[in-house]
Amino acid sequence: MNPTALMIMLLSLAIGTTMTLMSHHWLLAWIGLEINTLAIIPLMTKTPHPRAIEAATKYFLTQASASALILFSSTMNAWKTGEWSITLLSDPYTITLSMAIMMKLGLAPLHFWLPEVIQGIPLSTGLILSTWQKIAPMMLLLQISHLINLNLLITVGLLSILIGGWGGINQTQLRKIMAFSSIGHLGWMVLILKFNPQLTLFNFILYIMMTAAMFLSLMLMSSTKVSEISSSWP
Repeated sequence: MNPTALMIMLLSLAIGTTMTLMSHHWLLAWIGLEINTLAIIPLMTKTPHPRAIEAATKYFLTQASASALILFSSTMNAWKTGEWSITLLSDPYTITLSMAIMMKLGLAPLHFWLPEVIQGIPLSTGLILSTWQKIAPMMLLLQISHLINLNLLITVGLLSILIGGWGGINQTQLRKIMAFSSIGHLGWMVLILKFNPQLTLFNFILYIMMTAAMFLSLMLMSSTKVSEISSSWP
């Protein structure tokens, strides 16, 4: 990829996440999420391969569906309450907004896209998708954590932990293992979200550090399969 184009995409990712983090308005947060989605797609397809194109298409369709649900729910909420504030939500729309954000994060049962997308993209883009792209939706979830139904959080959390654990068994592809690991980690975060948001944030920071370290190690070894790790060490 052209270095100038790469810089523009990375800058757009930074702007999108910053806009979502700084906004108290659903529409501005939605715009930030959309900038993030559109900026990472060219990074996914920087290697012209059918699997990369397929992964980018799956990612775009999933994120577009989640974004449409966020926009619809926040608009209906603003119509009902007269406010666009992120922390002011009425009951029926809290569930739809929560599920849309969870879909963006790749939490079970809306995780179907994550392993396939990460498997089809380069390790460098997988690093961004597993770390930086999770920041904006996770912060939105933290902001509305006190409004989300506890049973929903427990159900999604337990499902994610189980699927994340079982899905990684017998996998030979390292990128898929990392995807299921991400689902499992996020499941634990969602499970404790209602009880202790500060602990969730601390856990999320640790997750970012560990996942980044793991992806960087795989990039240094140029390994994408479990069998390649043993031959990578001197």
